[in-house]
Amino acid sequence: MTTTPNQPNNPLHGVTLEMILTYLVQAYGWEKLNDQIRINCFFENPSIKSSLKFLRKTPWARKKVEDLYLVTVDEEKRKQ
Repeated sequence: MTTTPNQPNNPLHGVTLEMILTYLVQAYGWEKLNDQIRINCFFENPSIKSSLKFLRKTPWARKKVEDLYLVTVDEEKRKQ
């Protein structure tokens, strides 16, 4: 059994890629998300399922999505 140590300083700890993508789609919509990050899976017949498949195989794209999520969440917190 593998245990993972707590990561209190990791803002993505406990947040799945699906949660991140769903949040961004709700915040921006597919069109604006594609404007933010130019990835075909956000432009051509976008869906959560196809985007997750691509992002799980493509580290550079996943990093961009995670970075946009962190910026978006931070901006939301500042507004409150």
